[in-house]
Amino acid sequence: MSDVLRAAKRIVVKVGSSLVTNEGRGLDEEAIDTWCRQIAALTEQGRDVVMVSSGAIAEGMKRLGWRTRPKEVHELQAAAAVGQMGLVQMYESKLRERGIGSAQVLLTHADLADRERYLNARSTLLTLLRLRVIPVINENDTVVNDEIKFGDNDTLGALVANLIEADALVILTDQAGLFSADPRKDATARFVDEARAGDPALESMAGGAGSSLGRGGMITKVLAAKRASRSGASTVIAWGREPDVLLRLATGEAIGTLLTASTAKIAARKQWMADHLQLRGAVVIDDGALAKLRDDGKSLLPIGLVAVHGEFARGDVIAVRSGAGVEIARGLANYASSEARLIARKPSSEFERLLGFTGEAEMIHRDNLVLS
Repeated sequence: MSDVLRAAKRIVVKVGSSLVTNEGRGLDEEAIDTWCRQIAALTEQGRDVVMVSSGAIAEGMKRLGWRTRPKEVHELQAAAAVGQMGLVQMYESKLRERGIGSAQVLLTHADLADRERYLNARSTLLTLLRLRVIPVINENDTVVNDEIKFGDNDTLGALVANLIEADALVILTDQAGLFSADPRKDATARFVDEARAGDPALESMAGGAGSSLGRGGMITKVLAAKRASRSGASTVIAWGREPDVLLRLATGEAIGTLLTASTAKIAARKQWMADHLQLRGAVVIDDGALAKLRDDGKSLLPIGLVAVHGEFARGDVIAVRSGAGVEIARGLANYASSEARLIARKPSSEFERLLGFTGEAEMIHRDNLVLS
């Protein structure tokens, strides 16, 4: 565990409903203050931290005077809308006390399934991190019911880790970590210190939901670790009330259960690109752009485009070819093919005049480009 967390530069921290709301008794100001203090300290160390926080529905129930979780979806969505106000206010005030800016980001799984919205969300989050602002993310429960009906924000935390290419996902929960069986029912259950994310044996170990407030349980955390590992992020599942848990993890201390990613971050991304057998289109570049990509590791700028082939949308994986027609790279397009044709051979200063808006300076950013 020491190397994984100590070396992590970009961390996604997910906290569950029972922790955030102190088992439904209302927002736990002391606990949120503790996490915000640690996040501020990690930011001062030069690390990027993103918070994925449950608790909106539980807080909304408390504010509305509901003692039991309603079954009607529209009532759950109403509770989420009410509770989200207090949740984001609490994080904002606690981070602001430490001179750290914060931003509310509400996402749905559909946002991360659609390639264009995926890129928009990614660009926003990376911009916030660059500005040293802490994104506080929650499921947009007022317009979707996936989380309400089936899961928890564990999956969302994993998707965010994939989205921003995090080094680690830390899931803070009301359990010490993963056991080989439910320790409340099996006295022989052993604690799992470390395992490989995606190991099928982990899923058989994990039980059902452990709280009446959340709808996750250990199984969603194990599956979230499996998903996060696809982009090379390792996951730690730990007790959220462990003193200075985030800071101690960042020093390399072994706390909770570590589920390691078997694929390195860069290798995972290359493999994902390589798996696209049917590309939507391609761009042909000049020799100058070719040299910058191949020799200098630069992004592909529209000014280096010679031709645009096929019809593709923003976020599609496209090929990058030399003048001789040889594929030299592939990556995620920041512009649709129709837009690319307009800005080919043009500097970024002319984008607004040609497109009617100012987008990214790159046709394909180097982070989203893999050399063949």
